[in-house]
Amino acid sequence: MNEEKLKGLAGWSFDSGKNCIVKEYQFKSYLKTISFVNAIAWHANKENHHPDLEVSFGKCIVRLTTHDEGGVGEKDFSLAQKIDEL
Repeated sequence: MNEEKLKGLAGWSFDSGKNCIVKEYQFKSYLKTISFVNAIAWHANKENHHPDLEVSFGKCIVRLTTHDEGGVGEKDFSLAQKIDEL
């Protein structure tokens, strides 16, 4: 995992237990949370790289890992950046 790239992603951290990078996003309503999830789904489908999402009222936790590579890879950092731009 490239720690320099992780430092460039505000709010993201490495979860060694799940071997992924993770970030929690907060929203004021469920609808805003679901809109965010739908936007992630669009990017994930386009990139053919699908994050694990934990969704609840006003909150979405995003976890990224590349199973084929056995952990965090370039695809994860790229998708994390796109998610932050939403």
